[in-house]
Amino acid sequence: MKQQYSNHKKYYPPHHFIFLPMMLLLMIIGVRQTFRDEPHQLEWLLFSIVCFCIFYQALMLRQHYALGNQNRIVRLEFRLRYFELFGKPSKQTEDKLSFSQIAALRFADDEEFKVLLDRSIKENIGGDEIKLSITNWQADDMRV
Repeated sequence: MKQQYSNHKKYYPPHHFIFLPMMLLLMIIGVRQTFRDEPHQLEWLLFSIVCFCIFYQALMLRQHYALGNQNRIVRLEFRLRYFELFGKPSKQTEDKLSFSQIAALRFADDEEFKVLLDRSIKENIGGDEIKLSITNWQADDMRV
């Protein structure tokens, strides 16, 4: 499938569609049983708390590490691409852009990159508007 704005988000099925829903279901069961099974109320409450902690940790750690690394790589790609296109360091330009804008620009081909970069600085258009303005979408299939 060709990547474009409408399908550029990526999911990891074992994590997003099996593990996280299962943990959410276990939390719901635990909370429900806390109120229904009074003799074992404390055990169900502790079960719910443990499920919530596992769910939260799994969600946040995966996102934290993956996004942190991805953000660094996206910035490095921007610097390299800027240097290749303009033959000079990107520091001054990069300081004028938000990360959202930098991340969105990576989906544009070289000609659109130049135009959208200029618009981003002059008009301060956001990342989503940049993505929607791209006519020749360059897929990022290696993204986490």
